[in-house]
Amino acid sequence: MADETAKAQVAKPGGDTIFGKIIRKEIPTELIYEDDQCVAFNDISPQAPTHFLVVPKKPIVQLATADDSDAALLGHLMIVAKKCAEKVGLSKGFRIVINDGADGGQSVYHLHVHVLGGRQLRWPPG
Repeated sequence: MADETAKAQVAKPGGDTIFGKIIRKEIPTELIYEDDQCVAFNDISPQAPTHFLVVPKKPIVQLATADDSDAALLGHLMIVAKKCAEKVGLSKGFRIVINDGADGGQSVYHLHVHVLGGRQLRWPPG
């Protein structure tokens, strides 16, 4: 986890991201879900037994830069997260996390929703 914190402190917005490459199918990834607005796939550095990401195809840099016109898309990401959680068997619950900015732990500047589950998650998270 310390490694992710260090990455977040040096990550900068701008340019292409790994998520853009996944969306364009330049990096092969087994998708849990895809539609015209988003994709979902397993995190390459899981922090729980089940840890996947839901990523909009629209390259919103971070939640803090989303605007009112993104409201329907942001809601759609939550619904997709719920559907994917059901699909992968998270019947006992799950946590949704969106990291925003350096202090929020964001290391990739393309908005993404983390969905974590498969064990009892602690509170507070950080």
